[in-house]
Amino acid sequence: MMFAEVIGDPISHSKSPLIHGFWIEALGLEARYAACHVTADGLAAYFAERAGNPDWRGCNVTIPHKGAVLDHIADPGNVRGTIGAANTVFRGEDGTLACTNTDAAGFYAPIAEMDLTGAPIIVVGAGGAARAVLFALSRLGVGPVTILNRNVLKAAALLSSFGLKGKALPLDATLPPAALLVNASALGMVGQAPLDLDLDPLPEDAVVYDVVYAPLETPLLAAARARDLETVDGLDMLIGQAALAFELFFGVSPPRDESSDERLRALLTA
Repeated sequence: MMFAEVIGDPISHSKSPLIHGFWIEALGLEARYAACHVTADGLAAYFAERAGNPDWRGCNVTIPHKGAVLDHIADPGNVRGTIGAANTVFRGEDGTLACTNTDAAGFYAPIAEMDLTGAPIIVVGAGGAARAVLFALSRLGVGPVTILNRNVLKAAALLSSFGLKGKALPLDATLPPAALLVNASALGMVGQAPLDLDLDPLPEDAVVYDVVYAPLETPLLAAARARDLETVDGLDMLIGQAALAFELFFGVSPPRDESSDERLRALLTA
């Protein structure tokens, strides 16, 4: 039976098995999808073992392996030179493994109708998820981008690498006004410190987008809703990027009609 996985360290929080399992059942596929705990030291051995099993169709990649996976898997689409992080490994028709990144498209989908041309943006974090977010933003003609991160120098280098104008600030800096604030860090995730930001400088029409999905109602989103700001939760990006990966794994698109998406979100929030 063909199967796919999600790997990370930690991995118990992942909702990917629920998402892919829902689609597998809906389509009646002879397949399975599971979570697999893989440490940084075990990454090479994991791929070496899975590569020899033709039933293994690939894996989603989460914290902290999105950068490291590029050292182990072929990169035909030059993910290293563009986003700089991969979140999906898949088996091609010739049986060889390749990596790609579906996070950027997954991030963009919920805000596709927003006109962000010239708009000021705030991004929190400078890891793999932030790279996907910044890659997407760099294609939208946004205005200045402010990155908040513990390591300010790393954040500044990231801005430069995507050709974005803006500045890097520490996490406790006062927010500038922005049309969109994105938390692309692990802060607020189960087991991590909360992301404590004063949202008062944001205008009334700002959108707050948190890529964290465990918990779904993060302190950041709660604070945004308390100010009546529009919000986007982590499930939107998670489901969007998963749909692209699902087709790479199993060769068929998942059901994404409104009714199916509503039932999937109900499952994920139960």
